[in-house]
Amino acid sequence: MSAKVAKSNKSASKEPSALAKLYLIGYNAVQVGGWSYILYQLVNYYLLQGPEFRAQITLWDYTQVAVIIFQNAAFVEILNAAFGLVKSNPVVTGFQVFSRMMVVVGVVMATPTGKVSPGLPIALFAWAITEIIRYGYYALNIVKVVPHFVVFLRYTTFIVLYPIGVTGELLCFWWAQSYARENSVWSTVMPNKWNATFSYLAFLWIVMLGYIPIFPQLYLHMFAQRRKILGGASSAVGAASVQKKKAQ
Repeated sequence: MSAKVAKSNKSASKEPSALAKLYLIGYNAVQVGGWSYILYQLVNYYLLQGPEFRAQITLWDYTQVAVIIFQNAAFVEILNAAFGLVKSNPVVTGFQVFSRMMVVVGVVMATPTGKVSPGLPIALFAWAITEIIRYGYYALNIVKVVPHFVVFLRYTTFIVLYPIGVTGELLCFWWAQSYARENSVWSTVMPNKWNATFSYLAFLWIVMLGYIPIFPQLYLHMFAQRRKILGGASSAVGAASVQKKKAQ
């Protein structure tokens, strides 16, 4: 068997099965639908409804069911990467997923101040647009029909949306820590039967400070992916054009 054939067979073996592709298309399509609904809820809450509506219900009360379901469903992405169903790095995926899950479960759901933080609508807006584009790109990529504008959006909109989303997340943390500072919640002090101590306030600050080294790495990783995808495409087009001219 030639090296070329062996390489081709190896690449083919890495292709997900038809059943796996069907599952991935379904998962990504559901997520597109879910985040589209959340984006609609944001538009409806702030633009289509009047102040009387917003006086009766908070943004979190209005969106919480959809946000809890579709944001926490992102945990499946870590499993998909770990089991090789997708080519994503499980560690990078884990950081991205857990940071958002922490905002939803460990901050907004855990504190009354997190629910009314000005960072919540900011984060939800950035998350919704990002996820609609991202999951849409993944679904189309599986069937290998990805319009160029979708690729461009996937590897360009993050430049603005990623910092906006992180700003919203940190504001949620800030509002939550103010409540945790004044109220002893989700904390354990000794003595107790576990002989252990845990400070929710300290935990919030550790996570917030963790954004300092982690965010730049993830942000630069996305820029590297952008150069690889968009830059590579441009190079390939240029090379093909040169070869065509030589042939003529």
